[in-house]
Amino acid sequence: MLKSLAGEVPSRPPFWLMRQAGRYLPEYRATRAKAGNFLDLCYNPELAEEVTLQPLRRYGMDAAILFADILLIPHALGQPLAYREGEGPVLDPVRSATDLGKLDVSAIQKTLDPVYETVARLSQSIPKDCTLIGFAGAPWTVATYMVEGRGSKDYLHSKHWIYSDPAGFSTLIDLLVEATTDYLLHQVAAGAEVIQIFDTWAGVLPDDEFRKWVIEPTRRIIEGLRRQHPELPVIGFPKGVGGNIIDFVRETGVSAVSLDTGTPVGWAAKEVQSLVPVQGNLDPLLLVEGGKAMEARARDIIETLGRKPFIFNLGHGIVPQTPPENVARLAEIIRGA
Repeated sequence: MLKSLAGEVPSRPPFWLMRQAGRYLPEYRATRAKAGNFLDLCYNPELAEEVTLQPLRRYGMDAAILFADILLIPHALGQPLAYREGEGPVLDPVRSATDLGKLDVSAIQKTLDPVYETVARLSQSIPKDCTLIGFAGAPWTVATYMVEGRGSKDYLHSKHWIYSDPAGFSTLIDLLVEATTDYLLHQVAAGAEVIQIFDTWAGVLPDDEFRKWVIEPTRRIIEGLRRQHPELPVIGFPKGVGGNIIDFVRETGVSAVSLDTGTPVGWAAKEVQSLVPVQGNLDPLLLVEGGKAMEARARDIIETLGRKPFIFNLGHGIVPQTPPENVARLAEIIRGA
């Protein structure tokens, strides 16, 4: 994977899968039950290490990604967070300067220390030919959860804030840029070799706001990382942004970019791969379906993107309904490429 990120084309594409450690694996469900709840699992270095290693044992991915969650930063800032069955994450909303005053930057380090311990453990326990990926959510996506209080379909409160009080929203983004940069630097110090920045809701913004709230904060984080680690590979994932991915690549300084399922691979090979290595982009629901349709699409992606630096992945995370045997078959196809 490191060779691909450096611009080489290996004999076969390296691969890993977003959410490769997750509810589709029975061993993950057993470990999570042992932990108690999701947050307890994220903050338990021994168990978080275990669930990170589980898919490697089954499928031999070329990379392991730290088991954590993009909302650990708001939780570490003191924003109440719970994961409710059938609802996902639920937070006490932050929607004003007064609410921002309740956040405590000084608490971050102590809260997130277990995550860094997990990274350190993994740096010793993953296979030697496996790359360790650290990650964080991008400021825009994390901010939407903080402001909406949960996942959203219309981002009403977040968009109201950016349009009515951009200076106030900038204060929140500035806080997240600083906290995220520090969080990722600690992951690298603990042993992470590659960083991925997830901007899941980047695609809900119009062009001008996209530059302000997605490109610029991401650029600042990467700049902060590179001041200490000039050669650090950073993968960006601005999901759902269409053609805006070109400006994202050119202006943020990412080493590579992850393609969502909706990105045409032929277009990406011509327009995006000429700029940076790409990662992606099999439909996670096609992985659920499996069979000839999945196999044909996987081969098409490899054929189209594998001629240049490329990392095979999904267009978003594995869903819980995925049969483990379909992941095994996908791994066979990639290894045979």
